[in-house]
Amino acid sequence: MAEQKQEFKFPTEVVDLPSKGLVYPKDSPLSSGKIEIKYMTAKEEDILTSQNLIKKGVVIDRLLNSIIVTEGISTNDLLIGDKNAVMVAARILAYGPEYTVEVENKYTGDKFSHTFDLTECSFKELPEDVDYSKGEFEIKLPVSTIDIKFKLLNGKEENQIGEEIKKSNKFGMSTEMTTRLRHIITEVGGDSEQSTINNFVNNMLSKDSLYLRGEVQRLLPDIILKQEVDMEGELVEVDIPLTANFFWPSAV
Repeated sequence: MAEQKQEFKFPTEVVDLPSKGLVYPKDSPLSSGKIEIKYMTAKEEDILTSQNLIKKGVVIDRLLNSIIVTEGISTNDLLIGDKNAVMVAARILAYGPEYTVEVENKYTGDKFSHTFDLTECSFKELPEDVDYSKGEFEIKLPVSTIDIKFKLLNGKEENQIGEEIKKSNKFGMSTEMTTRLRHIITEVGGDSEQSTINNFVNNMLSKDSLYLRGEVQRLLPDIILKQEVDMEGELVEVDIPLTANFFWPSAV
């Protein structure tokens, strides 16, 4: 008799996305506002400890791509905020919601251990007056008064930006701001030519740039990785530090 190969089926969970699926094409599974992921296994722990992947800076993408079950979807398709939510959900499913990490007392500078409850991380409220279905947003810049259109970036575009920045850094140039703006802006005064956008970005007024970046943050769906911590008898809101222990708790 031929030897039968034993197959294992792993439990999965359906995770809500901060974007509610509003930013994705109607034919994308992500337009449902949900994504299905499986529980982490020893295979994913191998990914987390791969020094090669860590060095390349792709370990989280590899991990998430390994647990995403929704067909045809990878981190390349996800907005950064949705990706963050999937990352938090994966951590909760793997090791539970308690995340113990050191935080700094803003009054004394001393560090102390604090346990965050990741299930208390809520989603940003999306502006009700914004139409996300077109994938583009139009604003008038406050100083130049030029009308521009811009988009929110997915994982693939974020990776492209990272690669372009790395290349420019090799030549001692810092181009992070202009590189990001070139990818975000899709139209300037009715002109969508990339050469026009590049020229505009290189000469963009600082106040206009600040305003645009503020609008991107306002519209960007995300999970809020902040919680209140007791410091000297006062509740202080702090960013939840994402250290190596996030996916590799010391107690495990």
